Parts: sequence; structure tokens; C-alpha cells
Amino acid sequence: MRKSAWPPHVVAYREQTPRRVDPKRPWSELAFVSLDAETTGFDPEKDRLLSIGLVPVADGRIDVAGRRNWLVRQTDVPNNEAVKIHGIAPGESALGQPETEVLTELLAALTGKIIVGHHIGFDAAMIGTATRRAFGSRLRNPLLDTAALTSRHVDAFHKTGYVNQKPPGLDEICSHAGLPIVGRHTATGDAFTTAQLFLWLCGRIRVRHGRELRAGDLFKA
Repeated sequence: MRKSAWPPHVVAYREQTPRRVDPKRPWSELAFVSLDAETTGFDPEKDRLLSIGLVPVADGRIDVAGRRNWLVRQTDVPNNEAVKIHGIAPGESALGQPETEVLTELLAALTGKIIVGHHIGFDAAMIGTATRRAFGSRLRNPLLDTAALTSRHVDAFHKTGYVNQKPPGLDEICSHAGLPIVGRHTATGDAFTTAQLFLWLCGRIRVRHGRELRAGDLFKA
């Protein structure tokens, strides 16, 4: 789809969502959304979105009242191993909102925000492929991965150089940090748990620097 054919809401999303954040900008001025998606599988080109959860985070607080959850209607959902994890059966997906409607609402919620997630690259790829398919435009929000932040800022999870070392999982980090795990493997539950982990990480980084955080403290140079 040519840029001139983008729907008005996509144009507004793109105009108001810079790809990068000024590294000197104070943390207190930044708006984050913790995001998680449940899908039919792990191939962004072949698989489909089943649900998306989003929890706003701003000024050091989780906006519980502002959380959103979308169940995405899909008509050809395989009853595979992924169903055992997220529990969204094909019959439940058939009752969801149309994907284009969900993506329209999602882009409005993501406008101008920094997206936070655990292994967020996968979720962003799934959603970006869906928005490209629907509107001809991918996501452009800056991304923060709590797995990568943990590896950089928590001694117990530092990279060791071992070739088979896996990035830390959400469960093991929360267990280490003493954080409660809420609604695991549901999009909203994982988004909320990740939001808690993100604020815990920001607290550790702030203590380490001995000052208020700036955007540049979170994004790897």
C-alpha cells in the first residue's frame, strides 16, 4: 500500500510516534506501555494474533485502570501445542473482534509511546506484520526488552559468553526479584507482570546511577 493510501488513523499514529527518544529526556516525562501478544505460533509471516494485552506505565506507576485486552477473531486457528500454553481455543477466537478493528484501536493506544515487553521483538514482529497486512505500515515505536535490560543490569543474569546461554525468562527473573506473577500466559497478565518487572529494573538502574533516570539510561548505546 502506498503512503498516500494510508488511512487517517495510521497517518496520525506515524506523525505522533517518533522512532527514537531523545536520550537526555527525563524518565518522568516518558510514557510507556507494557505489551504482550498471544499467537497461533512463532512465525510472524504465517501465524496470527489471538490476543493482545496492554498496560500503561507512566511516572513510576502502573495504570491498572487503563489496561486493555483484545481478543482477535481468527477463522482458521490450528488446535496445536500453542493452545495448551495460552488456552485460547479456536471456538473462543471466533468470538473475538475483527483483526483490523483491533489493530486500529491498538495503534491509537500505542501512539507516542515506548513499548516495553519481555522478548518484545517477537510480539512487535507479529503485530507489525499484521499492521503491514492491514494498513501497509509497520510499527515504529521505540522498543524496550525487559529480558535484555535484565541481562545488562542484574548481576545474576549477566551474559557469560557461553554460546548456549538463553536470555532470562520472565518466571525466573520474577522469582529472583520476588515479584508476583499474574495471569501467566494470558496477554494482559503477562503485560502486567512485565510492567512490574520494568519498574523494578528502573529502580535498580536509578539506584546504580544515583540520580533520576533519563531515556538514554534504558536504551543500549
